[in-house]
Amino acid sequence: MSSAPTGTPAPVTDGAHDGALLQVRDLTTTFPVRSQGVIRRTVGRVQAVTEVSLDVDEGETLGLVGESGCGKSTTGRSVLQLVRPDSGSVRYDGRELVGLSPKEMRPLRRELAMVFQDPFGSLDPRLPVSELIAEPLRIHRVYSDEASLRARVDELLGLVGLKPEHRSRYSHEFSGGQRQRIGIARALAAEPRVIVLDEPVSALDVSVQAGVVNLLEDLQERLGLSYLFIAHDLSVVRHISDRVAVMYLGKVVEVGDAASVYDNPRHPYTRALLSAVPLPDPAAERRRRRSRVVLSGEIPSPADPPSGCRFRTRCPKAQQRCADEVPVLRPSDPVGRHTFACHFPEGDADSAA
Repeated sequence: MSSAPTGTPAPVTDGAHDGALLQVRDLTTTFPVRSQGVIRRTVGRVQAVTEVSLDVDEGETLGLVGESGCGKSTTGRSVLQLVRPDSGSVRYDGRELVGLSPKEMRPLRRELAMVFQDPFGSLDPRLPVSELIAEPLRIHRVYSDEASLRARVDELLGLVGLKPEHRSRYSHEFSGGQRQRIGIARALAAEPRVIVLDEPVSALDVSVQAGVVNLLEDLQERLGLSYLFIAHDLSVVRHISDRVAVMYLGKVVEVGDAASVYDNPRHPYTRALLSAVPLPDPAAERRRRRSRVVLSGEIPSPADPPSGCRFRTRCPKAQQRCADEVPVLRPSDPVGRHTFACHFPEGDADSAA
């Protein structure tokens, strides 16, 4: 096999390695665009997720960040096969998930769980808390007697900071933070190993978010959980994540250790996202305003993304090469744990337009 041309880094995935508990490779998910009228024909496809590759190690948290509509949630649902991807591979503990039938996926659902963004909308208001939490246990037939089932529900309530006497209440009787704790308890019921958390704190008051994030960290340490943490709040992601992947218009543009991505962003989009995060120090915030990156224009339609680099229509560094060539993820460090997809990355002396 021929080597890459001199001076051109060989394409990489995202610091991928064979030992990851969850391995995603070239995942692509599209949705049909229907015409209006009585006879609705498919007139195109929305490219929600395009050739996304990710790894989540055992006991690790991978944060997936980006603007609304970039494909983060679809990625999470595609990983769990709640949305069927068009192509690509999702391997959990060595087993391929793409292509499995619902019947074949059912036993794996015990080990792969999800916590949704809206704790009120994701909980059936007709069921008391005890039944909401017990439902996954009944589906998977974990317990054969009601006494054991009840004891497990009470254990889960205590695990997320609620009381056993809350078991007979309904979801509307709880605050937003408490409802999300119920959603977390429900996700934990069947003892999963991987949990996809889809914007788990974005619907909560700022004062409540820290408590839920701290709970998730405590549960991870106690139970050895692996998280795919989807969010648009970069401050929350930095606090909880071991590694961070940045998405733009359906593609991963940068991924690496959280400290490396936040302290040394290589992709212009990552830098723009970070520059929009307010600093707690007013003096530092005023100094930073002079160098803040403000993106111009609107996010292109995923039904008709730009050629080459999808970020080029809003990038201050864009050149003709950006329209002609799709940038591949390449390493920023010797071990390849920090990668980015940009022809003219931040920090390169020759990257200016």
